[in-house]
Amino acid sequence: MYFAALLARTEDGWEASDTDLDDVETLSDLTDLAREASVDEETVLVFIEQEDSWFGILRVEGEEDPRIYVSDAASAARSSYGEILIDELLGGDDDDPADDLDALDLDGTEDGEPDERDDTYDDDSDDDASVTDGEAAPAGPVGDRGILADLGLSEADLLALESDAMAEIAEALGASEVLETVR
Repeated sequence: MYFAALLARTEDGWEASDTDLDDVETLSDLTDLAREASVDEETVLVFIEQEDSWFGILRVEGEEDPRIYVSDAASAARSSYGEILIDELLGGDDDDPADDLDALDLDGTEDGEPDERDDTYDDDSDDDASVTDGEAAPAGPVGDRGILADLGLSEADLLALESDAMAEIAEALGASEVLETVR
């Protein structure tokens, strides 16, 4: 079961609305939905959460490209809405998807350092979680870890969220009460 909500920043604070994702099939659809909720091209956050399995955040500001964060790519890749976000983060539109993967700091290791988890996610895996070109989505967070830093939730705090992440994020943003009205 999914829960999805929009938080739109206004002069007076945040406005929340629950949102129906039935007509959302692409990232462009989701971005358009967020832009429609925007007041004067202010920040709009789209939260998608699946039963404490994973959560994703899409941040839209005016006509800028959306920023995306997903708490667990492997779990999100198993869901239709999560796959929309994961495909954008891992698939991209470039000719070589490996270039996109190299650009993302998916596991926190520096270039040239061995990844202790490499043997866990080999290409011969029968894992259900797949993204563009059939590559397995990595376990753990992907995307813009600083997506909420300027709004009061640091990168470290975002990475530490586990259950009821939306409530904790809303609290850090000062939007707990408005989010509760749509839950």
